[in-house]
Amino acid sequence: DWDQPVADWKVFYFLCSLRRNLLRNPCAEEDLTSWQIDSNGGDKWKVESLPGDHGTDFPDSKVKKYFVTSFGLCLKSQLVDLKAEGYWEDLLDTFRPEIEVKDWFAARADCGCTYHIRVQLVSENYIVLASFEPPPVTIDQWNNAEWTEVSHTFSDSPSGVRHILFQHGGKDTQFWAGWYGPRVTNSSIIITPKMTRDRGPLHGSA
Repeated sequence: DWDQPVADWKVFYFLCSLRRNLLRNPCAEEDLTSWQIDSNGGDKWKVESLPGDHGTDFPDSKVKKYFVTSFGLCLKSQLVDLKAEGYWEDLLDTFRPEIEVKDWFAARADCGCTYHIRVQLVSENYIVLASFEPPPVTIDQWNNAEWTEVSHTFSDSPSGVRHILFQHGGKDTQFWAGWYGPRVTNSSIIITPKMTRDRGPLHGSA
C-alpha cells in the first residue's frame, strides 16, 4: 500500500532487516545447546537423526535432526530477550509488529504420545501479557508418524512486550522405557511487519 506514511516504511525496512528465527538451535544440530531443560522425566531428552525408528522424513530436507521425549514429561524452553535481539522499545510498543510462532511435532508410528506447547509474551518485569497455550495434543498408537505444524500469530500484541517464552515437549502414552514420546524440531519465532493495516484518512485530501 503506497499510501502508507514514510515513518511506517522506515519501520517496515527495519523489521525486514531484523527478520530471522529468534530461537537458537531449533533443529537439534547442536544437541541441546541454548535450551533450558524444564522437565526431564523418564529417560530424559535426547537428540536423534531423521527419520528415526518408526518415523517419517521431515517435509524440509534441510532439517536433519529432532529432539525426542520419554515416558515422563519432558519440557524445554527458551526465553528470547527482544531488546538484546535488536528490537527497541518504541518499535515494539508503537508499531506492534506481528509475532509468528511455529513448531513441528510427530509421534512414532508404534507408540502414542502427548504433545504440549506454550508461548507467552512477557514484560520487562516478566509479567505475562499474552499467551498461546492450546490443549495438549494426544496421538494414538499405530499412527502414520507424519510431521504436524503448529502455528500461531500474535497479530495485535500488547505494548510492553520485552521477552518471548517458548516452551514445548511431552511424553509417550505407553510408559515405555526409552524415547517413544513426541519428536519436535524446526521451531521458530519470527517478528514481521504487519502486511495489512487500517488505512487512515489521507493527509491533505479534501
